[in-house]
Parts: sequence; C-alpha cells; structure tokens
Amino acid sequence: MDIFEREMTRESIFRDRNVLSPHYVPEHLPYRDKEIERIMKILAPALRGKKPNNIFIYGKTGTGKTATVKHVMDKLTQAKEKYNAPVDHIYINCRTHNRKYQVLLKIAETIYPDENFMGFASTHLYDKILEYIDGRGVIYVVVLDEVDQVKDIDDLLYMLTRANDHLQKGHIGIIGISNNVTFMDKLDPRSKSTLMQEEMVFAPYNAIQLKAILSERAEIAFKPGMYEESALELAAAYAAQESGDARYALKLLLRAGDIADEQGVPVTDEHVRQARTAVEEDIVLDLISTLPEHPAIVLYSIAELTMEGGKYAKLTGMPDSGDKVLFSGEVYERYEQVCKKWNRKPRSARWYREYLKELEMLGLITLTLSGKGIRGNTQLIRLAFTPQKVMAAIKKKFE
Repeated sequence: MDIFEREMTRESIFRDRNVLSPHYVPEHLPYRDKEIERIMKILAPALRGKKPNNIFIYGKTGTGKTATVKHVMDKLTQAKEKYNAPVDHIYINCRTHNRKYQVLLKIAETIYPDENFMGFASTHLYDKILEYIDGRGVIYVVVLDEVDQVKDIDDLLYMLTRANDHLQKGHIGIIGISNNVTFMDKLDPRSKSTLMQEEMVFAPYNAIQLKAILSERAEIAFKPGMYEESALELAAAYAAQESGDARYALKLLLRAGDIADEQGVPVTDEHVRQARTAVEEDIVLDLISTLPEHPAIVLYSIAELTMEGGKYAKLTGMPDSGDKVLFSGEVYERYEQVCKKWNRKPRSARWYREYLKELEMLGLITLTLSGKGIRGNTQLIRLAFTPQKVMAAIKKKFE
C-alpha cells in the first residue's frame, strides 16, 4: 500500500499524458491542411445525399494518415448534425478486423446496436447493411484503416462497391488507409475496376515539422517548465532519421517523459536518449505483428537459423561470431520446414525472394551478395534484431 500511496500523492510533471498518445486526435493538425481540404472536398457531396468518390490514402507509418481522416470524420459528423445531412460513417481498424466477415459484422453491430449477429452468415450481414442504407437513403462512409491487413480484401472491396448496384437510395463510400504504396497493384482486376477511387500520398515530416508537432503537444501534455526545448529538438531529429515518423517522435517524448516523471525532474536530452532504445524495440515488435503470414514465416526461419548459427558460421569456423550470416538457400529450406510444421503451403522461390526484399525494406534484415571465397553467387542474410524476441513476437502472431 505504501507504493500506491506514494504514487497517488507524488507530484507529476505531466498535465495530460494522453496528449502524447498516437491515438489522440488534436483539434489542429500541423502541415496537413492541404490533405484535409482535399478529403473534405471529395466527401462534401455526401452532405447533399450525393455519392462521393472512394479515397485511398498511402504513406509511411507516422505521416498523419489516420489522424487526418479521423479529424475529417469529426468535421463530417458536426456538419451532419448541423444540417441534418443524410450521411454517416464508421471507422474500422483492419489489423483487428482482418477478415471480410469481421468487417461486415462490425458494420452490422454498429448500425443495429440492439441486435445479435453472431453466428449469422456474411450474406445475412450484407443484406441487413443494405436494408439499413436503402431504408434511410444514407451515404455511409466506411473507413478501413490498414486495409491491406484484410486477408480476403478482394472479396470485401468487391462486395462493398457492388452493393451500390443494389441500392435504390443511399450509397457506400470507402476510405482505405495503407502504409503500402503498392497495395493497389496486388488487387484483383475485378476489385480495382469497381473502385473508382481517388488516391493520395502523405509525405513524411521533416525535422522542423516534427519539432513543431512535438511543441504543440508538449505544451498541453506537460506542466510549465517540465521539459527542455533541446529534448524536443533531439526527439524530432531522431524521428526525422526514421522516415519522418511522427508516431515515433511522440513515443520517444512520452517514454522520455515517463523516465523524467519517475525522477521528478524536467525532460532533458538524456531522457530522450534513454527512451530511444526501448521505443525502437517496441516499434520493431509492433511492425512484426503486422507482417503478412508468409513474410512472417520467412523472418521466423531467419531468426531460428540465426540462433543455431547457420551454414555460413560452420563454413567459416566462426559459430560464436557476433556477425550471424545465413545463406539464402538454407533459409528457404528452413522456411519450407516451418511451413510444413505450421500446416502452411510454402510459396515458390520467386515469392520467397520478394519476401526477402520486403523484409529488407522494413529494416528487419540486411541482404548482401556473397564475395570471394564462396562458390557461386548467393545472398547473405543478417537478422537486424534479437532472434529470441523476433521468434516470440511471430509465435504470438500465429497463436
């Protein structure tokens, strides 16, 4: 009880810690005015009952895509209430609702809060959604965040867009948000042909912009005098190096704030440096949790072989070297073995090479061509993070 008492009675440097959360949507979004204006213009016809175009938004993690769309949805709701407009919306995180059925169930449960739809087929959910939209003549905007995480995305998009052919009144509009700029390239031509979408790409923030974002949040989050400006500049600089990721910057400042809060002192550069290692590890584990199935299995195979040493270590006689290097061929063999163990059908060697490129692009592995001393040309693979933690994160994903 002494610990609880001490926690409740001590002075905190925070005024509102939640302001530094990536889920917090501020009233003002710095440097996203043009994007906000364009989305609002596309959706504006919905306020008069006219169908808007679908929108697909791309950009790296932490570029403000989700916050911008949520901000616009708040404005849309305000306009709806002011003018009694026939428009409504739903926000769905496709990392947690990653099947067509789960998305349809979420929509049905939202528009019919008093009904129980568990156990009903997706066709029944679909019919009920259409009944609701047709009966009210409403423009229903479905926001699909991390849309590329939906495993049967072609079926979902085709069903939602073709629904408009069966509606006498009302319309379903889609806003898709994805970190993957090439997401549309992987869609079935049948799905793409029905979308009629407008596309937007959010550019990364630079260090100056990130500093301004942190300054606005810090002023609300901390009590006066409880942070140094140089700490915000350092967090912004670190985040600018990480592809202009505002979420990374906010996580850094929040973690640094927690460290300083425990000590009862203002946030300094040193607190930001201490926070950096822990935040990077959190982000990597979070990134692993979002990997598609087969790239995740390839990464697991790399981590498992890294633990064992691999053929390269045995060939060079350096099994205990800190520089754990693997041959591409042995990783593919292990990938096939892990697929068999986990009851998955392995993909071809061509797809395997694409997965390696994807993992390298995400910074999870590094690839180099073999040099002299090794017969033939092969790719050498190095895992960029602790293999035990990588394996644990992937196992958790498949549980």
